[in-house]
Amino acid sequence: MPKIGFLLVGHGSKKPYNKQLIDNTAKIIAGKEAGYIVKTGFMEFSEPTIPEALESFRGEDIEMLQVVPLFLARGMHIDKDIPEILGIEEGGHNGTFKLNDKEIPLVFADPIGENELLADLMIVNGKKAVEDYL
Repeated sequence: MPKIGFLLVGHGSKKPYNKQLIDNTAKIIAGKEAGYIVKTGFMEFSEPTIPEALESFRGEDIEMLQVVPLFLARGMHIDKDIPEILGIEEGGHNGTFKLNDKEIPLVFADPIGENELLADLMIVNGKKAVEDYL
């Protein structure tokens, strides 16, 4: 039964905990969404690269590919670099992905941006810091 491909994109870093955070977040997503095939890809400094991750989906039975950046805000990577890698227009969100003998929809999500959930998380982190201090 076809599923949805979910490529979680991280910036990448020379520090191993950045890759670990993205990989662990992908595992959490996969555990919450049985209909997703979740993989990770990185803009730079970490592997797999975004093109390598895209290639890994070619053998999967998916009906759509979602590319979701774990970035806080818009910038050059979100507006230009990643769309170019995905083969969509600069600042764009929709394209197609060649999957073996067919093309499927490809959608590129926005970065996290201003989000109430992010604000809630910052409150939790602040309260934890105070608790740890006391």
